[in-house]
Amino acid sequence: MISSPAADLLTPLKEVFGYGSFRPLQEDIIRASLAGRDVFALLPTGGGKSLCFQLPALVRPGLTVVISPLIALMKDQVDSLTANGVAATFLNSSLSDAESSARWRGLNLREYRLLYLAPERLMLGTLIDDLRRWGVACVAVDEAHCISEWGHDFRPEYRQLRELRSRLPEGVPFMALTATATPQVRADILEQLHLQDPGVFVASFNRPNLTYRVAPRSSGYRQVLEFLRGRPGEGGIIYCASRAGTESLASKLTTDGVKALPYHAGLESKERARNQEAFLRDEVRVVCATIAFGMGINKPNVRFVIHHDLPKNIEGYYQETGRAGRDDLPGECLLLFSPGDVAKQNLFIEEKPDETDRVRARAQLQQMVHYAEIGECRRAALLDYFGEEFPESNCGACDNCLSPRATWDGTEAAQKLLSCVYRIRQKNGFHVGLNHVVAVLTGADTEKIRQWGHETLSTYGIGAEHPRNTWGAIARELMRLGFLRQEPGSFPTVAVTPEGFAALKDRRTITLTRPMESQTVRVERVGEIACDELLFEKLRRVRKRIADEKGVPSYIIFGDNSLRWMARQYPTNSSELRRISGVGETKLEAYGTAFIEEITAHLAANSKREFRDAPPTQCERGPVMVRKTKGELMNDSVRETLRQFRAGGTLAAIARQRELAESTVVGHLASAVEAGEALDLAALFTSAERTEIESAFQATGWGTLGGAHAQLGGRIDYGRLRLFRAMHPSPVRSSSEAG
Repeated sequence: MISSPAADLLTPLKEVFGYGSFRPLQEDIIRASLAGRDVFALLPTGGGKSLCFQLPALVRPGLTVVISPLIALMKDQVDSLTANGVAATFLNSSLSDAESSARWRGLNLREYRLLYLAPERLMLGTLIDDLRRWGVACVAVDEAHCISEWGHDFRPEYRQLRELRSRLPEGVPFMALTATATPQVRADILEQLHLQDPGVFVASFNRPNLTYRVAPRSSGYRQVLEFLRGRPGEGGIIYCASRAGTESLASKLTTDGVKALPYHAGLESKERARNQEAFLRDEVRVVCATIAFGMGINKPNVRFVIHHDLPKNIEGYYQETGRAGRDDLPGECLLLFSPGDVAKQNLFIEEKPDETDRVRARAQLQQMVHYAEIGECRRAALLDYFGEEFPESNCGACDNCLSPRATWDGTEAAQKLLSCVYRIRQKNGFHVGLNHVVAVLTGADTEKIRQWGHETLSTYGIGAEHPRNTWGAIARELMRLGFLRQEPGSFPTVAVTPEGFAALKDRRTITLTRPMESQTVRVERVGEIACDELLFEKLRRVRKRIADEKGVPSYIIFGDNSLRWMARQYPTNSSELRRISGVGETKLEAYGTAFIEEITAHLAANSKREFRDAPPTQCERGPVMVRKTKGELMNDSVRETLRQFRAGGTLAAIARQRELAESTVVGHLASAVEAGEALDLAALFTSAERTEIESAFQATGWGTLGGAHAQLGGRIDYGRLRLFRAMHPSPVRSSSEAG
């Protein structure tokens, strides 16, 4: 047993889990727990939370109890641990009497190192007394945000955990883990669980392997279908607002040749379990799930998450998008946004019985709408919500950074809208909702307008040049800019802020962002681990065959990242295979021969390929390289920047003239080059910079910007690195295209 804080942890890490190094903060968390301290750990989805309690359970005496909210998640983790040779089990309502009795016997004999329980099961009967008898050594509360009523997924049964500490032997350390929590939720978790002088570990919320995109929902189903057809063979999750929506979408997709199943709380439990199992085993490509119910899964090779409808809040959105790319390979997150979703969500909010809950929900929804409509970096906006600052002006992996939207002089439009809100308040002595303001602006003939005499206002009908949805977008941007505010209440109204009055009086210039345009959503990703794609597909078939024989999901055998490393390094014996990330001793003995034989047979018929780019480490990984169609790259704003640059404009001059950030101008030029436009860009980089940047890419690989950015110490921003890369064909691009 290993109990000393100075103990060697790398040996069990490699032998059991197959990893040669820890991810950020993992080792610090593990050592704090082994030293007997309480721990609070906030790691992003895919950041390796589970290892933080699984590895200590192997190297200290006693039983580690894991509190988990979902039966499916328990089974998933126990299956993974069992495949790695770890004695783990769970107790829940899914077990038959015989299965339950066998597990109780094993616990009485102290055969297990980890026990997974749901919070409501923990407090039943004499189970806590049994835990004392079984020698509980640590309690890990997974998804700890569920204990906070300030969180997005509050579960009342988690509140019972407050009683647990006083009923267990003194000195049993607690560990609280979550992937999403604002500072307020973090404080609530510490208080509710009575954590004593805890070690607090908060990792970055940034998921650099994910791209974030928002598109106007114009023809939702056709947009989804086109997205899926552009990604043959890849699996993902589509979130819908209603149960009927999940079933309708899954049925249409299946009819059109995309295997899909629904997943929501209204399904009979056995059917829901079958649908989830089919998705986990790659028997269907897509699962359509309700936002409210979610998907409690640990499937690492989810390549995309689509939100067909608007999420209720940013925390839920972040957690749901986080189910993509848990294996650190590229993942895509697409939100289809329609202003009509806002009205639907407001109706649901008004059904809440408690006014405090309604106020909180309205504020969360407004933040979500702001995120959907902003023209700035979406990654920076997400991180800012959780209290983290993104240091770059261009992340290189969201739609607003890859194809910045044009700005326009919105002074006149803002004056009209602010004046209309003011005139209504002046005439009637009360504020009205945004929809009514827009109706007055556009000259609508409604009962309310006639009842309140608003057809006599000077602002009546002065906004006919814009459709109603455009005025709605303008109003919401004025809210983001602080010129308007939304008053809380059963029927939210809008009011001019002091800042808005000042802008109205001084006719202050107000710059607005052009609304999002409907576009074809087609993105071709280049994987961060370049490999022999033919061999990768063969290894996937071997994995599927073994998984079906074992009755487990494919990723329980090996993850996609492990297969890609095999298809890159061609291991042909046990010693070489052991060096692959994710290959521990138990899996090597159980499955190694089948994969070695497949690789050997492949090499007998095909030559070995060389991959000169070196994928970055976890710490160095940055935004993934994304390739888009020329039509997406060359929007009107990019064309205007290109025209001015070709006319001799400097970056600074173009930025001033167009009222853009200089980084946005650089992004436009990069888009133009990626679309095939020929430009003389030598003046943008000195000879020394060109040499230095090229060396950085050669050292860290051309597949991401993050590796080169770190290699250069952050001296060259992401936008200029993207532009430089666009000018230089690289090994990773050519090899990916050949494969």
